[in-house]
Amino acid sequence: MRTVSRWSVSKWILALGAAAAVTAGASPSWAQQTIRVGWTIPAEESKYWMMRRPAEFPNLGKTYNVEWTQFQGTAPMTQALAAGALDCATQAPLSLANGVVGGNLKAYIVAQHVFEKPGGFSVYWAVMDDSPIKTIADLKGKTVGISVIGGGTQGPFNLLLKQNGVDPAKDIKLVEVGFAVSEDALRQGRVDAVNMNQPFAARAEAKGGTRKLFSLSQAMPNIVHILEACRADFVDKNPEVVKAYVRDITSGMKKALANREETLKVVNEVLKAPIPVLETYLLKDNDFGRDPGAAPNFPAIQKMLDIYAETGMLPKLDAAQFKHPTIVAPLE
Repeated sequence: MRTVSRWSVSKWILALGAAAAVTAGASPSWAQQTIRVGWTIPAEESKYWMMRRPAEFPNLGKTYNVEWTQFQGTAPMTQALAAGALDCATQAPLSLANGVVGGNLKAYIVAQHVFEKPGGFSVYWAVMDDSPIKTIADLKGKTVGISVIGGGTQGPFNLLLKQNGVDPAKDIKLVEVGFAVSEDALRQGRVDAVNMNQPFAARAEAKGGTRKLFSLSQAMPNIVHILEACRADFVDKNPEVVKAYVRDITSGMKKALANREETLKVVNEVLKAPIPVLETYLLKDNDFGRDPGAAPNFPAIQKMLDIYAETGMLPKLDAAQFKHPTIVAPLE
C-alpha cells in the first residue's frame, strides 16, 4: 500500500500515467481484475477489513485484485479519480461534486461508509481550555486547522462560519492539519482552533485541557461524511468486477458491525490507535452512524448538495446522476 499526500498527488498522477502507458500492452483480463482504490482514515471499516482480513472475502484476490493507495483526504482522491489514476475511492459529497463541476468527473456512488446520527459523534473544532475564543465569531483573525482544504468537512464548516459573521476566505487563516496531528498542533500553539475526529478526539479528551467550540451537526444534521465512488467509465466497462467489489464492501460492513472485538483489532492495525482508546467510542452510541448494508442515503446527499447550492458553494446538482441502476450497496 502507498500513501499519497495532497501536495504530491499531481506528480503521482503523472507518474501513474507514465506507468499506464508502459503497461498499455498488458492483457485486458489483468486490467479488468485490478481495481485501483484510494482510501484514508478514519471510518472506513469495511475497507480496513478487506485490507487486513482478505481471506474473509472469497472474491478478493480471485475475481479481482485491489491496488490500495492511502491519501490524506477526499479532495486529492477526487483529483486522482478525475485524472483516471484511481478507479474507486472514498469521497465526501462536496469533494465528489467539486470533481463533477471542476474536473468533468463522472462517477457512481456505490456504497456509504459513515454518517452523523443524532446523539452520535459529530466532527468538531476544539480550542484549548484557557483560550479566549468562546464563540465562532471569536475566530476572526485566528489560525484555524482543517484536515484538507476543499475536503468533505469544509462545506458545513464554511456554512457555520458565515452564519456567525465570519468570512472563511478573508477573516481567518485556514491551514491544513491532518486529523492524526490535530491535537499536537493545538497543544503546541501552531493553530488557535482545529478539527477533531475519532479516534484522535477521544485521545485528546482523555488527556484533558481542550474544549469543543462547535460541531458540524450545528450546521447540517445527519451529514453523510464519506462514500465509496467509482468512475463511471470504469464501472460501465467492468460491471461484474465492480459488482464483486461492492459485494465485498457490503460484506465488510456487515462483518465490522457483527464482530466488534475483531473490528477493534483491524482498526488498531490500520490506524495504530490503541485498542483502549478505540474501545471508548468505536461502534458505540457516541460514534458515527453506519448503514448495516453500506447503502448510500441519496436523499440526505441531495439535501447536502442543495445546501451547498443555496450558499453559493456549488451550482445545483441532482444526486440521481450518481446512482447506478443496479450496482449500489447493499449487494449480496
